Amino acid sequence: MPSGIKLFTGNSNRALAKEIADFLKIPVGEATVSTFSDGEITVQINENVRGSDVFVIQSTCTPVNDNIMELLLMIDALKRASAGRITAVIPYYGYARQDRKAQPRVPISARLVADLLSATGIHRVLTIDLHAGQIQGFFNIPVDHLYSSPVLADYVKKEYLNDIVIVSPDAGGVERARAFAKRLNSSLAIIDKRREKANVSQVMHVIGDVKGKDAILFDDMIDTAGTITQAAAAIKENGARSVVAACAHAVLSGPALDRINESALEKVIVTNTIPMDSKQERCKKLTVLSVASLLGEAIKRIHEETSISSLFV
Repeated sequence: MPSGIKLFTGNSNRALAKEIADFLKIPVGEATVSTFSDGEITVQINENVRGSDVFVIQSTCTPVNDNIMELLLMIDALKRASAGRITAVIPYYGYARQDRKAQPRVPISARLVADLLSATGIHRVLTIDLHAGQIQGFFNIPVDHLYSSPVLADYVKKEYLNDIVIVSPDAGGVERARAFAKRLNSSLAIIDKRREKANVSQVMHVIGDVKGKDAILFDDMIDTAGTITQAAAAIKENGARSVVAACAHAVLSGPALDRINESALEKVIVTNTIPMDSKQERCKKLTVLSVASLLGEAIKRIHEETSISSLFV
């Protein structure tokens, strides 16, 4: 096992932290992360970390604000315990959709979260599939931005051997879908959403050939699943043999699971950047892939001060 390295985790995704620890053949560090009766979070690190290379694994998923606060307090506790270097490992970075002023008088929340993390004194951030790549520039410290596409692509290659087409569910995700299609040496299609007039549902136009093919709807996240399920119906109507969705972050809030269950989607392939156990019980269409080895390898290379550039492609 790597010497001088320690892993800690909050309560957001303990299962993933345990998988990463198993990959690295080290234990998860002893820490108490709990709340007082009024909801105030309390943290205590229960082992010596002086001079250690510490990695704190915490997805900022539901409950988002509690998980962010746990992460901030754990980093502060580790810093005050004289940890040598602290890396925040954030498989899912919450507030990433609020990366610009899209309307008057709104915050740039992704930047504010970055400022809060930087204020704790962390040395580095490791994350997967930011909703907007430019969020890396909100930090004045190194950010290692990994992609889940190798994990998803390996699965797709094994399961779908016939003619496939990668579909972007909206115009904003075309670059992401194009890169995935190039990795799989497949064709590309795009969903064009148009609202003909106010209070009328959106019309989905499919740009590209999907007839007789296995269509893979590819995006960085699925939240309420409205767009992805409407897109699946449009693709099926255009003659696709089957429709599958693939994404890194399965937020799946509100009516998402019911929509997926009732949709034309045959399968939804996601990763475990967000815990999936309870959701898998409610939706049998979910297939969950692990990013533990991807993150574990990145942690190992960061600790050893070796290149991780090969993990970015």
